[in-house]
Amino acid sequence: MLTYEPDDTLAHRLDPRSKLAVQIGFAASALAHTTPHALVVLTGLALGLLWSARVPLRQALYAYRYALPLLALAPLISAITLGAPWFDPRAAIAPALASYRVLLIILVSAAYIRSTPVRDSRAAIQRTVPGKPGQLLGMGVALVFRFLPLLRQDLETIRDASDARLGTERSLLERVVHIGTVSLERAFIRADRLSLALQARCFAWNPTLPPLALTRRDAPAFALAGVLVVTVLL
Repeated sequence: MLTYEPDDTLAHRLDPRSKLAVQIGFAASALAHTTPHALVVLTGLALGLLWSARVPLRQALYAYRYALPLLALAPLISAITLGAPWFDPRAAIAPALASYRVLLIILVSAAYIRSTPVRDSRAAIQRTVPGKPGQLLGMGVALVFRFLPLLRQDLETIRDASDARLGTERSLLERVVHIGTVSLERAFIRADRLSLALQARCFAWNPTLPPLALTRRDAPAFALAGVLVVTVLL
């Protein structure tokens, strides 16, 4: 799974608020524009954003490899009919374009994750959304970014341990039930440890967050976000 890595790329030097604005603008534009020509432009923009964070396309696709089969399955299911001709390729066009738009949004999020520390993301959210809602949202985002990689690592460890104990000899249903049960148990253990760690560290709703400062480098990012939003409105 992709995580933040210190670097000196263009994306790393931007304020997280400008990067969030680009994320929102890109997602809105990708969901609004469904034509192939628009998707070609958005594809080039997504590749450019990956380049700005120095994230190889292959690495981003590999990081989200578990989501790719689901995106590919939607068009196939839509094309299946209950009667003749049993498979209608035309019915798969709209779901395929929708899946591709979701894929582009995921790739852009990979650039943000690689170039933005978790604490900076929390600071950006809490300073943009005022009051308790912003604090709650910022805390939730920080916990997800920190907690999800641990759950992913636990799942891979459980799967490898099951394979080492001849788990591959079991039926698919037995393997799914076993790995799912153990993973769920490990997730609850992680949650209990997290709760205890937060109490031990005197968890506060309003902690000291890192300073953020908008610079001239953020102006093109906000301009790009504005253009994307305008294309949605038009």
